[in-house]
Amino acid sequence: MVQQRIARFTRAGVADAEVSDHPFATADGLTLNLTRFRRAACDDVVLLVHGLTTSSDMYIMPEHTNLVNFLHDAGFGDVWTLDFRMSGRFPYNSETHRYDLDDIALYDHPAALAELRRHIGDRRVHVVSHCLGALSFSMALSAGTVTGVTSLVCNSVSLTPRTPAWSKAKLRFGPPLMEYVLGPCQLDPRYGSAPVLTRGWLISKAVAPFHRDCDEPACHMLSFMWGGGKPIFTHAKMSPVTHARLADLFGACNVHYYRHVHAMVKAGRAVRFGGRARSGGARAALPDDYLERAAEITTPILFLTGDRNHVFTDSNVVCHRALEAVSPGLHELAILPGYGHQDPFMGANADTEVFPQVVDFLKRKAS
Repeated sequence: MVQQRIARFTRAGVADAEVSDHPFATADGLTLNLTRFRRAACDDVVLLVHGLTTSSDMYIMPEHTNLVNFLHDAGFGDVWTLDFRMSGRFPYNSETHRYDLDDIALYDHPAALAELRRHIGDRRVHVVSHCLGALSFSMALSAGTVTGVTSLVCNSVSLTPRTPAWSKAKLRFGPPLMEYVLGPCQLDPRYGSAPVLTRGWLISKAVAPFHRDCDEPACHMLSFMWGGGKPIFTHAKMSPVTHARLADLFGACNVHYYRHVHAMVKAGRAVRFGGRARSGGARAALPDDYLERAAEITTPILFLTGDRNHVFTDSNVVCHRALEAVSPGLHELAILPGYGHQDPFMGANADTEVFPQVVDFLKRKAS
């Protein structure tokens, strides 16, 4: 195992930039954060959105060329990262709660865009998003809770979530099993280092024999949490340094989120969660079926997906096809050979194999 030499939550990976924090509150009472990495004035601002349960750290990793530095070098001098309620930098995922993706589309993304606009005015905004950050931001765009976005990049999943069969079983039975039988309301990649014979340690030991791709307990847990029986990335694409510090890059996951994802996978599209019991108040403005409003999305979207995606399989291929049917020529699809779910943004060679496609899309939409 590679010795960890990188401090947790470090920002050392971003060089030659003015870094500032911009905390803001959501209407339902959570404090979230935007981090600004400003190297130079720019008419086109880029906002980076993580997934569950990563954080802004996935875009500023110091062990290889990260996306923030790549964007700076490509002429996008004003880059922001969002840490919303799914972020591993916050305690929210390890608490008992009943948050779902509707909450994020309704509260997190609109508040983040409002805070961003407070600092940048009416400059063009491009959003690059990943995993459930991409799904929830697509939902916000479809629902109209966020507007004025010049372009959007969605990695792995958007409005048509699809998973392997084994993942469907975990999404269906995992939440009640964890909450009412095993005890914790969350799964954590750190369970492998839990005290011997505690529930977390036992879960990690039970998972390990089914994940023989490596000997890293955090990787086994992440594969169990999200992978359809296989790793959430292609090992050959990942730096050994990154692989050794996965527990620092991913946090705990409250299993209630699985319920909403399961409802979407079952429906074959992004749907509002919870029925009448959770449809009142501000949530009443959200659509029952987010895909029904796809024709109203005027923001061009680049759908990225690895051809070895064992988390959301061909979700973005299907979503691109669905949106192409209602808005021909507006959106684009890029399939990444050899890549899985997480490695398009965290892989050791993403700067040569993935990031140029993202920047090309942003530049064409900025012109």
